[in-house]
Amino acid sequence: MKSKLQKLKGTCIGIAGCGGLGSNCAVALARAGVGRLVIADFDVVAVENLDRQYYFLDQVGKKKIQALHETLLRINPDIAVEAHDLRLGPGEIAHVFRNCRVIIEAFDRAEMKRMIIEAVMEHFPDKFIVVGSGLAGYGGNNELRTRRLGNLFICGDETSEVSAELPPLAPRVAAVAALQANQALEIVMDDLEPARGDDVWDE
Repeated sequence: MKSKLQKLKGTCIGIAGCGGLGSNCAVALARAGVGRLVIADFDVVAVENLDRQYYFLDQVGKKKIQALHETLLRINPDIAVEAHDLRLGPGEIAHVFRNCRVIIEAFDRAEMKRMIIEAVMEHFPDKFIVVGSGLAGYGGNNELRTRRLGNLFICGDETSEVSAELPPLAPRVAAVAALQANQALEIVMDDLEPARGDDVWDE
């Protein structure tokens, strides 16, 4: 029988987006000992990203997937990283994350979050997806939570939206990313069973 850590080393987790949520979540999973990560993003590291994303000043101008790949290998040289430099749409999601046990959503925009949930529903009804919702501002530690709806897990307070008054600050962004990573660990290490039939996306 495999130990929990052996299960983790033998699993593949996908991360859609390598910004604040995605970069912090990937680092947490690499430190925990995940064997394989599939990461996807098309953007480059900018100076204004450094206040909340897991990048460094000398990585500014690099593709995020390249910079994150380098950082992950510095943390855990044994991790296998499959990096995709592309803008994700439904078709790309079906191809890029086909071998992943869990898919983590790490987009900025609400319409992209809806898109990946719908794509996973269509292409992978037996896979888990872990999304972030409500991470803007500061404080409110006790409002951050994880809620399960069938094969969908929602991490965050589900209400706070990014604005000039409530920017995405590092502590709350990293906290929600940690919730997402922790939920992925629970799915893999405790062998959570996916919902079936009509219950797949219902509470």
